Amino acid sequence: MAAGGRGVSRALLTSPCLAWRGVHSEAQGRLKPEYDAVVIGAGHNGLVAAAYLQRLGVSTVVFERRHVVGGAAVTEEIVPGFKFSRASYLLSLLRPQIYTDLELKKHGLRLHLRNPYSFTPMLEEGTGGKGPRSLLLGTDMAENQKQISQFSRKDAQAFPRYEAFMNRLAAAIEPLLDAAPVDLAAFRRGSLLQRLRSLSSLKPLLQAGQVLGAQLPQYYQVLTAPITKVLDQWFESEPLKATLATDAVIGAMTSPCTPGSGYVLLHHVMGDLEGMQGAWGYVQGGMGALSDAIASSATAHGANIFTEKTVAKVQVGSGGRVQGVVLQDGTEVRSKAVLSNASPQITFLKLTPQEWLPEEFIKKISQLDTQSPVTKINVAVDRLPSFLAAPNAPGGRPLPHHQCSIHLNCEDTLRLHRAYEDAMDGLPSHRPMIELCIPSSLDPTLAPPGCHVVSLFTQYTPYALAGGKVWDEQERNAYADKVFDCIEDYAPGFKGSVVARDILTPPDLERIFGLPGGNIFHCSMALDQLYFARPVPLHSSYRCPLQGLYLCGSGAHPGGGVMGAAGRNAAHMVFRDLKSMRP
Repeated sequence: MAAGGRGVSRALLTSPCLAWRGVHSEAQGRLKPEYDAVVIGAGHNGLVAAAYLQRLGVSTVVFERRHVVGGAAVTEEIVPGFKFSRASYLLSLLRPQIYTDLELKKHGLRLHLRNPYSFTPMLEEGTGGKGPRSLLLGTDMAENQKQISQFSRKDAQAFPRYEAFMNRLAAAIEPLLDAAPVDLAAFRRGSLLQRLRSLSSLKPLLQAGQVLGAQLPQYYQVLTAPITKVLDQWFESEPLKATLATDAVIGAMTSPCTPGSGYVLLHHVMGDLEGMQGAWGYVQGGMGALSDAIASSATAHGANIFTEKTVAKVQVGSGGRVQGVVLQDGTEVRSKAVLSNASPQITFLKLTPQEWLPEEFIKKISQLDTQSPVTKINVAVDRLPSFLAAPNAPGGRPLPHHQCSIHLNCEDTLRLHRAYEDAMDGLPSHRPMIELCIPSSLDPTLAPPGCHVVSLFTQYTPYALAGGKVWDEQERNAYADKVFDCIEDYAPGFKGSVVARDILTPPDLERIFGLPGGNIFHCSMALDQLYFARPVPLHSSYRCPLQGLYLCGSGAHPGGGVMGAAGRNAAHMVFRDLKSMRP
């Protein structure tokens, strides 16, 4: 059986993980009875918020319920000797100013930039003694055009124009990530000063309009149309269109044929690593090393971070203002502000006393779309996969395509759509979309010599299965076996290389990482849950109806991904509010 491979027992696959503990994942300092600010959850956004607040002179404490900081950006030693980025697994979207302001390099962050970055092998018979074709994309435009011309010379000529078009849109929208959305509630009901402040927040929107200029209608279509419609206007070859379309559906319960899927693609091309626009990379030591670096920066400035301390509820005073939190062990910690890195659902439906929130607000939070298509499978292997389209080199050393995001079952957009339709029927996809990454190809510290860690980000898998079935061990393994069978089609021998695997379905992602519905963005990145409306209309400024309580996680603007913008923006909002409270 694939999962057992190499004689590893099934018990190993379900045993508790061995945590990858960085220097700053242990409790820092002695818990004080009072702080200026409490942060609920040590996910990367919570850590960023704490670091900025402490730098601004706001005494801050972070409480994390798990044994390790990082939220979904963690490294865990699931199998002895194999260190996995267990949930999030790639870095690109982290805002450049956070990287600089928090001096993350000084605090140990090391990156492995990928070039090439995308590899899509075909399932086809080779011709002329050659194997199947593949599409390899990187930073060299001439080489990209050569690769694309295997499928269409017309597309090869169009690709540079498409890239320039999308980069311009990304550059226009990028400033919106680094500021709170226009506060419509303040504009409608606030004082004259509050209204003037809300008008000033229109500046990034006006700047975006100026950058896009006469092409605004075409860019509007990218944000609102199905990504298939957009790509069909640029290209004719399905392998290229399907490869690009994966970024429009990754992490989203949506099809390339769904209106609005274009924004998700845009969200994934706005990254910037070490000055390289659109670059993606692996973090040395796994994603937990990023969280450790942020935590190190926060504690260096005096923040306290405590793991294995669960917040039970937000404490509210008789005047209707936040007074701090109560921990699960009964400890009360007072504060002027509470920032929640937890999802909107956990924050407002579980941690906040309901009598202090308007019924309409509670209703809107409970109705957020949290559908998730994602099952993450972490695999330990004793050798690199060898693809029919690009066989391994003698000696098994990594080749350029091994460092890429390897797209399987992505030869055409119709296949992606059919995989989505399966999930809409309550079934795991028959031919799942698979993004396969091998971070140990660039970072050998993650696995024993000659071995590798493989990350499989797969979709579509519904949270609730048809026919009353549940995601028990049998269903998990049946789906994982299907995924492994697909990989075997492209890379014969893969199943025989498996040492062990860790299968995280949507309910598992929810249980372990607090992701509602297993949604990596906390709630859908659909147009009706973005910007002005994230998490809900009139409450997109990180504030909520309860004075002193703020949202700083992925459920707030600008959304999910290891970006840090929500944490940074929320910290600045809290700082301004606390400053205005001073006599």
